Amino acid sequence: MSTHDTALPAGLAPLLDILPPQAWSREGDEIAPLSADWRGRYRGHSPILFKPSTLDEVKAIVAACHHHKIAITPQGGNTGLVGGSTPQGEVLLSLKRMNQIQAVDPINDSLTCEAGAILETIQNHAAKAHRLFPLSLGSQGSAMIGGLISTNAGGVHVLRYGMMRDLVLGLQAVLPDGSVIDDLSGLRKNNTGYDLKQLLIGAEGTLGVITAATLKLFARPASRAVALLGVATPHNAVDLLARMKELTGGGVCAFELMPWRALELVTQHVPGTRLPFESSHPWCVLMEVTSGEAERAEILMQAGLEDGFERGLIEDGVIAQSQAQMAQFWGLRESIPEGEKAHGKAAKHDISVPVSRMADFLTQVTPKVEAMVPGAQIVAFGHVGDGNAHYNLTRQAPGAEEDFIEACKDATAFIYDQVDHYGGSISAEHGIGILKRQELADRYPERVSVMKAIKATLDPHGIMNPRILL
Repeated sequence: MSTHDTALPAGLAPLLDILPPQAWSREGDEIAPLSADWRGRYRGHSPILFKPSTLDEVKAIVAACHHHKIAITPQGGNTGLVGGSTPQGEVLLSLKRMNQIQAVDPINDSLTCEAGAILETIQNHAAKAHRLFPLSLGSQGSAMIGGLISTNAGGVHVLRYGMMRDLVLGLQAVLPDGSVIDDLSGLRKNNTGYDLKQLLIGAEGTLGVITAATLKLFARPASRAVALLGVATPHNAVDLLARMKELTGGGVCAFELMPWRALELVTQHVPGTRLPFESSHPWCVLMEVTSGEAERAEILMQAGLEDGFERGLIEDGVIAQSQAQMAQFWGLRESIPEGEKAHGKAAKHDISVPVSRMADFLTQVTPKVEAMVPGAQIVAFGHVGDGNAHYNLTRQAPGAEEDFIEACKDATAFIYDQVDHYGGSISAEHGIGILKRQELADRYPERVSVMKAIKATLDPHGIMNPRILL
């Protein structure tokens, strides 16, 4: 192990004498892996890694940094995609040791856990209590709930259950001066003034450090059906979504749209993946229907697909016949980022538009964008059920990657212009981080001005995740 050679910020030495030795590290070999993001796009450095295991330790760390005006980068599972948890000289505060499930209350349909709890662990504890925590995403085996709350994560079940913002009943957080907001009550009705937790959800660590949360649980569905469908156009997909919502009485919990090109990247680069179709289709839909009645989801899915075929909305389709096949279908969708990464760097855009305008956006904007960057193509996939598309500009064949990213800058500006035109958002679920900070300031100055005023009030020294968001 190599000792970190960056000087310790003045004022922190007394803190190290108070904290237990396992609550901090200056070993470069331990800090380095946490100073780069998953994509490899952002690399940074930190003079010290704090690893608290209790609320009191977090309070002590933050209070000392506040007193000495030392900047902090909070970090969860380091699965973010916009550079929001990569330190650039700040002290690094990891919540990975605060990972306990504190309580599961099936009568209240709630679960309380520390911020470092892994999403998959939370899902499993809910399942043991015959409940469902519906947040589901590709990094759930390593993503921590504190980071997911801080970025207002979405995932594949937003259509039915909402964003992270909709799944949090209460929060505990250490504010930038070391004081604590402690509201883990799990109440669904609490009309005592401002909803302070909503300030922290989606704030990307700029207003404080989330240390624990009480989450909303749901009844587990009695039946579930998953289908992979071939469709000709995004318009057919959106029409199918509307029809399925009607026929199932709101039973559609996931509706993912994927171009054939995205699935080709998966089968080319991700071992063990294959498509169930004999012929290709311009677009594919992955749809999941659930019901509180046994076998009802399968009946609803079958009836809906028959209706879709009769209306000409579906070209081909396969309903999963086992849990293993459901997992196989979902594996195709969740492997798209891995397939893209293996293909090469891409100019990525996590955008949203109203569901009713999604098909027009995909069909009308895409050819204009591709014409701006010779040799490039749009691979747009994602949660069309809630209007979110991962609208990525990729090279058709491998080439000079950095030159390609640079060549996409004008196209990115055009994409965001079109998102504004269609009444959408330049960040649907990934957050702002470093990646979109300037875009946010340029496009929404009034909104940013209000956020800066809130930030200045709660964090007058500007120590919490500086450079991020604002």
